[in-house]
Amino acid sequence: MRTLDVGWMTCAASPECAGSARQPYGRCLAHLEHHELDEVLRGLSPGSAIDLRGTVIGKDLLERVLAPTRGRLGRARFDLAVFPEDVRFCDVVFSGDVSFDQARFHRLASFVGARFAGNVSFREVKFVREVSLHDVHVAGHAAFDRVSAGRDALFGSARFARTVSFEGAEFHDFATFDGTLFQGDVTFRGCRFGRAVSFRRTEFGGLAGFEATRFWAGGYLAPVSVGRRLTLAGAWAGNGLDLTVRDCPVDLRRIRVTGRLSVRLDGAVADLEEATLRGQATVSGNGTAAVTSVRGLEAEALQLSAVDLSTCRFTGIRTPERLRLTGCVFATTPRGVRITPHWPPLRWWTLRRTLADEHAWRGWSDEEQDVPAPHRLAVLYSRLRAGIDDKATAADFAFGAMEMRRATSRSSGRWLLSLHWVISGYGLRMGRVVGWFALLAAITVGSLLMGSASHSARRASAPRTPNLSIQLSP
Repeated sequence: MRTLDVGWMTCAASPECAGSARQPYGRCLAHLEHHELDEVLRGLSPGSAIDLRGTVIGKDLLERVLAPTRGRLGRARFDLAVFPEDVRFCDVVFSGDVSFDQARFHRLASFVGARFAGNVSFREVKFVREVSLHDVHVAGHAAFDRVSAGRDALFGSARFARTVSFEGAEFHDFATFDGTLFQGDVTFRGCRFGRAVSFRRTEFGGLAGFEATRFWAGGYLAPVSVGRRLTLAGAWAGNGLDLTVRDCPVDLRRIRVTGRLSVRLDGAVADLEEATLRGQATVSGNGTAAVTSVRGLEAEALQLSAVDLSTCRFTGIRTPERLRLTGCVFATTPRGVRITPHWPPLRWWTLRRTLADEHAWRGWSDEEQDVPAPHRLAVLYSRLRAGIDDKATAADFAFGAMEMRRATSRSSGRWLLSLHWVISGYGLRMGRVVGWFALLAAITVGSLLMGSASHSARRASAPRTPNLSIQLSP
């Protein structure tokens, strides 16, 4: 017997065999004689622990091991095991912790209906062909970090009671998690999906993390239910992405999508800061859905529909004229008299739709960082208004652009713009023009009436001269 770097006493039958040695034979189960294996198996019963680390486990050996346990295993160790034939752990119950770390499955690996009462680990496992964990139940933690699946990977209707990790996993073919329940946090950070992956009707009880995930052929997360937060920060989708989520924060910062992007927010709040969208993209909302930031966004064609943009920051967005804003809610100016640090210091504000960036500049919000310059806001207002479907909002944005230009103008230009603002609201508030005309007319009429009254009074107070008449006789 000898000890290799694997961490256990290895099989003495062959220098190449890393199988865990069974005492007193000094060889792994795969290299035991028939009578020796029978003796070992007679010691197994339901719930027995098994150690097959580093062992080459054929179909016959696996069936012989499962038979005396009646499909109920205790602590099970399959680290570095090799499965050269089809493997079926269907409906097997594992009452203890299970580890398959660095195991190799050369053919089908099926765990359909299996039950894991403890923790289970599949770290760095290589599935050369299909793998199915359909309808499995895991009561403890589960780890699939750096797993490689060469063909279809099926996780549909599985149940995971605690945290699950798929960090760095690679799925080269179709993968499905339809109807899967993750009661705890789950992370797919750095995963690679070579073909389409589906998360339809998947439930995430806690955090759902897809940071830096690669969807080479597109992804479908529609609809999904998330308890805490869904993040696709830094993710990449090569053939579109379909996302429907409700009632949770959605982190889409730095996401890159080539192809069609469809995001439906049902009461959810999304952040699209520094996203890159190379194709038709739509973000539609329902209920209290909102978008909090599109700073640094680069989109060929993005439509925002029925979402709350009252706190959304736009500064730094690239090609804002390509945005289409339909039925969106914006921030508004405070009504009534307010004292401002800008000229004029005392203003009466009427209701006007504004960007949250202007609120930050005017000090109306608590945000103190990344306060935009007024000249940038003027350009932003002008370029955004082309994609707004509502005429009143478009007019308010034109008004906002003039306000920002007035704030950056030199003294002479500022006085002219101020006069333009006072008289006609930059030509956008015709009520002011009517009001000024009405005031001028009233002043004119009043002056005429006062002048007429004064003239009448002067005539009334003037002394009367007697009327003399002289008659001459012929």
